[in-house]
Amino acid sequence: QVQLVESGGGLVQPGGSLRLSCSATGFDLDYYTIVWFRQAPGKEREGVSCISTSDEHTYYADSVKGRFTISRDNAKNKVLLQMNSLKPEDTAVYYCAAERASYYSMSCLSNYYSMNYVGKGTLVTVSS
Repeated sequence: QVQLVESGGGLVQPGGSLRLSCSATGFDLDYYTIVWFRQAPGKEREGVSCISTSDEHTYYADSVKGRFTISRDNAKNKVLLQMNSLKPEDTAVYYCAAERASYYSMSCLSNYYSMNYVGKGTLVTVSS
């Protein structure tokens, strides 16, 4: 079965950290650009970060730059999103998505409808 599954969400205090994981079954993430999107209640979906097929190409939304880091764990067929210095405005459902394409610009953050696979999401709540 081909699917993406997110994990690692939860409740964290402002200033805290979480690490999200996006695991793939049924296909090899090496050939896919992976994008993390998020959507908060009442707000539009936002592309947060992406990593292209070449691990050298990573991109971040301005809202998370310097706080979030995306990386691959190729041995485990996973993509990780390390989130530090979390703020209440980071509260959202976080989704990972995969597209069999290479990106060399921030356009990956806005191409949700070109994704081949999208996970069901994991909830991140930042609150004291």
